Amino acid sequence: MTTAQQCTADELQELAEQAGRDLENASALDILRWATDTFGSRFCVTSSMEDAVVAHLASRAAPGVDVVFLDTGYHFPETIGTRDAVDAVMDVNVITLTPRQTVAEQDAEYGPKLHDRDPDLCCALRKVKPLEDGLRAYDAWATGLRRDESPTRANTPVVGWDAKRQKVKISPIARWTQEDVDAYVAEHGVLTNPLLTDGYASVGCAPCTRRVLAGEDARSGRWAGSSKTECGLHG
Repeated sequence: MTTAQQCTADELQELAEQAGRDLENASALDILRWATDTFGSRFCVTSSMEDAVVAHLASRAAPGVDVVFLDTGYHFPETIGTRDAVDAVMDVNVITLTPRQTVAEQDAEYGPKLHDRDPDLCCALRKVKPLEDGLRAYDAWATGLRRDESPTRANTPVVGWDAKRQKVKISPIARWTQEDVDAYVAEHGVLTNPLLTDGYASVGCAPCTRRVLAGEDARSGRWAGSSKTECGLHG
């Protein structure tokens, strides 16, 4: 019997697309159970530590599951604290990825505050490349993307194909609303970033994130004042 670990990229893509159709109406927990059953140790969860909802769900499907966190060097202290708390109290294995260069080394090569002058390049250096390197050990990765977050995420499949990385990409809470997230957090006592109760609706790197105003889109506080809406990890 061929396992997911023995599949070619074309076979993995076919597997992902079929699963996306089959699991469209499945629960988030069942989607993650499918992922862990299919990929075993070659499956991981990625988390920005805005909250630990997907990590918590995955720990129910596969205790000790790898949870990958990108430490860009620009995170709020509250985000690092959330990561440390998740690592301490949840049944997961937190793996922290870091960019090739420290912030100081990047400043020396590209000049200070690259995030202000060329945020796409900053994200590529501090997020996209480290994640690509970190995912080499896996065939599938899970994210916390939701369709209701922004127009660019409206068609997010629950299971899809990440063509850029040649991986299966799983978004188990794609169909959830913010109300669903809040209800899950309340029911299970899931850790969340303290900034979410301090005016931040979406938490990224400190220099590129602000509080949102009443009536604004949840992601309007990310790269405010620019046309940038995504860091490049999901597109």
